[in-house]
Amino acid sequence: MRFIPTAIKDVLVIEPKVFEDARGFFMESYRRDAFAAQGLQADFVQINHSESIRHVLRGLHYQVGHPQTKLVRVLRGEVFDVVVDIRWGSPTFGRWVSETLSAQNRKQLYVPVGFAHGFCVLSAEAEFLYYCTDYYYPPGEKGIIWNDPDLAIPWPAAKPLLSEKDRRNPYFRDIERDFVYKPEK
Repeated sequence: MRFIPTAIKDVLVIEPKVFEDARGFFMESYRRDAFAAQGLQADFVQINHSESIRHVLRGLHYQVGHPQTKLVRVLRGEVFDVVVDIRWGSPTFGRWVSETLSAQNRKQLYVPVGFAHGFCVLSAEAEFLYYCTDYYYPPGEKGIIWNDPDLAIPWPAAKPLLSEKDRRNPYFRDIERDFVYKPEK
């Protein structure tokens, strides 16, 4: 596995080592010791699987009370994946990174606690897998409006398909200080 830093510290692109032959392929998508060697202590307790059609946009989501680190990947299709730093006091507060994740490139994205996450489907359909370090906690569910002008994320769909909940998410400037950056000593 290759752990590739992004422009935001703590958010990583993970490229698995893929073994391919005429029968297909094999890869390890998660390996505790490899993650631990990178200083990542992720104990995944829930795995979520979604299917969406072209231009569905899910996000930007995060959870408080029972915050979740996520390891995300695409099983079928392709998505434009975005992670936003929402840790007050962070040197990258309000900045975002994006990555194209697909079944073909097999890249994964490591999304730590303190970040909002969302994606938009680029292919006709996409299946998306989320490994989570805590259980879904409905009272702690929060989000940021997808088209926030302060974030200026160049989503690949001008009129994405959204859930009613995602249409009502607040602007970035109005979110609460749920996560505070703690610099390493």
